[in-house]
Amino acid sequence: QDYTWEDHGYSLINRLYPDVGQLLDEKFQVVYNLTYNTIAMHCGVDTSMLRRAIWNYVHCVFGIRYDDYDYGEVNQLLERSLKVYIKTVACYPEKTTKRMYAQFWRHFKHSEKVHVNLLLLEARMQAALLYAL
Repeated sequence: QDYTWEDHGYSLINRLYPDVGQLLDEKFQVVYNLTYNTIAMHCGVDTSMLRRAIWNYVHCVFGIRYDDYDYGEVNQLLERSLKVYIKTVACYPEKTTKRMYAQFWRHFKHSEKVHVNLLLLEARMQAALLYAL
């Protein structure tokens, strides 16, 4: 059975520690929905599939998989160097180097790379909370 933040984690944390669930949910939603609708030099792009792929890949790294998500999207949207970077930052942050940061998405703006970092750190936090709850 799926144990998701939306269906279970949010309500359980609110029962254990009132109002914290709302604050955490808002934090997750702000980072997940953050977009300029640009990718590199392309404007007016819907980035929701990419953001969802990054979020679900982080959850997958921690053993959380969703039956209603096609994980083939992860392989189509995330290049190998980005997946290595995501896994390293999420699992072994002390091993992350500036070189790794520079090697993924070479033609992208730093703000887009920072957004990837925000996404993966919030997804990691959500995964940890799901395990703890």
